[in-house]
Amino acid sequence: MRKIRLFHSTQIICLLMLSACLYATPRLTVVAVVDGMTADNLNTLRPLWQKGGLRTLSEEAFQTTITYPHLVYGGNETTATLVTGVTPERHGYTMDAFFRRNDRSVQTMLEDESVHGIGTTMRLSANALLAQTITDRMRLLYPASKIYAIGIQPETTVLLAGHAANACCWIDSKNYKWVATAAYKEGLPSAAYEQNKSKQIATMAARKWIPRMNIQTYTAPSPQELKKGFAYEVNTVLPKSPVANTLVIQLALAMQQAEKLGTDATPDLLMLQLNTLSPSAVSDHISCAEQEDMYLWLNQDIGYLMEQLDKRIGRANYQILVVGRPVLGIDAQTLADIHMPVRFFNTDRAAALTGTYLMALYGHERWVDGAYGQSLYLNRPLIEQKRLNLETMQRQVANFLMDFEGVQVAMPNYEAFHYPLLGTSMSKKHTGDVVFMLQPGWRLMQDEKHALDHVIDDNPASPLLLWSGTLRSMPQTTITATDVANLIF
Repeated sequence: MRKIRLFHSTQIICLLMLSACLYATPRLTVVAVVDGMTADNLNTLRPLWQKGGLRTLSEEAFQTTITYPHLVYGGNETTATLVTGVTPERHGYTMDAFFRRNDRSVQTMLEDESVHGIGTTMRLSANALLAQTITDRMRLLYPASKIYAIGIQPETTVLLAGHAANACCWIDSKNYKWVATAAYKEGLPSAAYEQNKSKQIATMAARKWIPRMNIQTYTAPSPQELKKGFAYEVNTVLPKSPVANTLVIQLALAMQQAEKLGTDATPDLLMLQLNTLSPSAVSDHISCAEQEDMYLWLNQDIGYLMEQLDKRIGRANYQILVVGRPVLGIDAQTLADIHMPVRFFNTDRAAALTGTYLMALYGHERWVDGAYGQSLYLNRPLIEQKRLNLETMQRQVANFLMDFEGVQVAMPNYEAFHYPLLGTSMSKKHTGDVVFMLQPGWRLMQDEKHALDHVIDDNPASPLLLWSGTLRSMPQTTITATDVANLIF
């Protein structure tokens, strides 16, 4: 009888331990958002990875693709959705910039005059985000958590840091330093300061970037690359070189060591921005050997990160979530080659013609303040001064826009919030008075020379890989971008 009781007691203890492993929060979570990474590219390049982080993830991680329930312009509206778990309608980040009515200027969404930069003149914060982020939720659940964001571009990095990170920093590719924003209590992390002091970025930027393999071995070298290969002085292309990813990973490991991330019972969080888009990239989909080389280096860098974390905190004590972010979509030439030509809609010209139309109706005044994205902004003070009906004018402008080639639908803003897809893509604070959507095959231009951030795909899908050293439940259903934030908790 005693042996039976002992056996049952051991069983119970083992079950309790297994249960704890199944549901315990890892001591360290690493979230990596990778610009331009696609599932097709990962599948194409998998045979080239003998070993490395992407190889390990492809064999061991939970894998799926995610879609976005809102319009995708190729900017950080996707990052904002990933970190908040809600759409632009609720998190407020619709595009990388917005039209400011009071001075008729286009402003960066994250610009914040109330904070100063550290090592930079940029004044950025995440205050434009109206929803809780992954970092905010981590801070609320575990007030003592150590949370850091490291990236290549400032806006992406600040969004990854959210409101509650200890600090965030990004690469200043002109001065070869890590820089930061004073919006976070720790400013420039000590590990970043030490790397600045040792001139690590400048040292690595002095390297030359040449192919890792024989150019004939790549799956999609361009005709020019087949003739001459490719070669760059890294300091001329640093943000779009594999060295940028290496620098992010190296600082992440230095910060893990300096701040002892993942070494106690309180979960910690590292948010990273990485990149797969090379200087010659015209699409998220691989079109040159340079892009393939970016993946080869990234495979090695993520592998090194995992190898070091295995040694430092133990394989069972961390998890990694890697998700691609659509940036360039499919380039116009590739679409034209398959008889799907891309046409551009000039928003400045549309605003000018609309202004002329309203002058014919109401007199020679500035009736249109400007245009940005898929919105036209009317001169509200003038309309009020002239005692005109705003809703009537909105309806007239919407009807006028419907006659423009390329416009699928146009409507007053108060109707647009109820329109499928368009409604989830807008923010009340930044939307203009009249909103329009373009027909398939059309993209936005701000002027004759510069293409605005545009809808890059009707339904872009991004790869997601979630690896955990612990036994944990994985999702069984289709995942959208709004579900990603929930995966790590």
